[in-house]
Amino acid sequence: MKAVILAGGLGTRIAEESDTKPKPMVEIGGRPLLWHIMKIYAHHGINDFVICLGYKGYVIKEFFFNYYRHMSDMRIDLSTGDHQILNSHAEDWRITLVDTGADTLTGGRLKRAAKYLDDETFCLTYGDGLSDADIGAELAFHRRHGKLATVLAVQPPGRFGVLNLDADHHVTSFEEKPSDEIGWINGGFFILEPKAIDYIADDLTSWERAPLMNIARDGQLAAHQHTGFWQPCDTLRDKRELEDLWNSGKAPWRVWD
Repeated sequence: MKAVILAGGLGTRIAEESDTKPKPMVEIGGRPLLWHIMKIYAHHGINDFVICLGYKGYVIKEFFFNYYRHMSDMRIDLSTGDHQILNSHAEDWRITLVDTGADTLTGGRLKRAAKYLDDETFCLTYGDGLSDADIGAELAFHRRHGKLATVLAVQPPGRFGVLNLDADHHVTSFEEKPSDEIGWINGGFFILEPKAIDYIADDLTSWERAPLMNIARDGQLAAHQHTGFWQPCDTLRDKRELEDLWNSGKAPWRVWD
């Protein structure tokens, strides 16, 4: 089974980092977000990846082309250029890197990558969201309902504390960052049948608009509700929060340990 990862966007809300690299290459704990996402999938037995490139896609190509060297101890003789790998930490992954255009939208990126998906059920997610979602349980749910698409439904982390007031304007309670303040949202980590791609018109199609809306209209979209950890990395604040979790040794998405 393959996992498609959308990794071509600009990441304008975290421009301090994405000026020099694609947002999925922003590092948490010294490893790109993209690596963390792939480790999540690999933990659930999915090791075949199709990565949709766009903005500064060459940075992602370079990372994986030299992954063996990035992740291993080396000895280099500068006088001769000879080098020796002392140990290897390479992953058992197969990766297809697809140039999907600098200005292509999310749906168009998926459509361009379709020829590499072998006409079988596949996963799809964004290159900037981390979760401890049980992909295996979601896949079982997808197979049970038999529809074209499953989306991971999540409750976003609250940004602000909420004051509960009585009729006299007294604060009766204070809730620190409630997670259910806007209900369920699209958390990525889709599972799709190949025919879902037929809903995408062209490069200028956003997956989150007409395709998903029309799949839902046709009764072909189901939601797998996830009440555990989920967080995107949209801003520097998000990055710092994720870094703090990683450095604490309690990162919820680190399911592979």
